[in-house]
Amino acid sequence: MADVSEDALAECSQRIGHEFADQSLLRQALIHRSWQAENDSPITNERLEFLGDAVLGWVVADLAFHRLFDLPEGKLTDLRRSVVNMHALAEVARSLGIGEFLLLGKGEDAAGGRDKSSILADALEALIGAVYLDAGSVAAHRVVRSLMENLIEEAIPHLEMFDAKTRLQELCARLNLPAPVYDVEGEGPDHERLFTATVLVNGKRHGLGDGRTKKAAEQIAAVGAYNALVALHNA
Repeated sequence: MADVSEDALAECSQRIGHEFADQSLLRQALIHRSWQAENDSPITNERLEFLGDAVLGWVVADLAFHRLFDLPEGKLTDLRRSVVNMHALAEVARSLGIGEFLLLGKGEDAAGGRDKSSILADALEALIGAVYLDAGSVAAHRVVRSLMENLIEEAIPHLEMFDAKTRLQELCARLNLPAPVYDVEGEGPDHERLFTATVLVNGKRHGLGDGRTKKAAEQIAAVGAYNALVALHNA
């Protein structure tokens, strides 16, 4: 893409749910450093990404705090991490079709950059930073809430998984078993890679888990291993 047309900017603005007073902020949020290098642009979206990351973390923390008023700090942190990470943000960006608006260098574009998780996640954060600069904290909060609230709700039933590895390690210690060992394998292209984790305790397989990240696969496998060991030693 040589540049972003006015129509494309308007479409992008509509998809994220914010009408920009300053269109230059929206355009900047779409500039990847590969495009900057090929077009002698003085700016990229990296500063906006830095700002958007902070705004995103604040809003998600605020939403989680008020949604789950009796949840301890550790669980709130787990919830925030589950939705503020590269893979989750990239999926949000894909659902909005942000990739089609990005300004990428020819090489990056040819290499599939419009669907790379890292580029999409960074662009979404940059867009949030742009909204914040354009209209302030209230508008940024509204946009992040509309984009992330469903992810938060989906994550809540799975909170028990987030510290499963710690729980499993503590259980092994109580049972005088060696620390669990995780064997993780991945398959598929980068943008839709699936990881499978196996948990070995004392050389035996006790849990298996699949996930879009290594950590997610390990946590799911740890849940299975924990339940299996509890059942085995209570039998």
